[in-house]
Amino acid sequence: MTVPFHPPVKRSVEIAGHKTSISLEPVFWDMLRQRASCEGIPINALVARIDAARLEAETPPGLAGAIRVWLVSTSARTAADE
Repeated sequence: MTVPFHPPVKRSVEIAGHKTSISLEPVFWDMLRQRASCEGIPINALVARIDAARLEAETPPGLAGAIRVWLVSTSARTAADE
């Protein structure tokens, strides 16, 4: 079995016309890529959607944390629906 622990990997994404860097562990980059593919949208569009949702929070979390939480919570909902 492969150990799932790996340091974060920094990648650039574009949100609302500006570039930003996000550091996520490879497993989260894989989940983000898979979810974007399932929805038929680019990763940048999915990250922009997550970013807009997090900014609506009373105390917005950091973008990387918001992505992780969003991925885990939507994966849990998807699994419950199956």
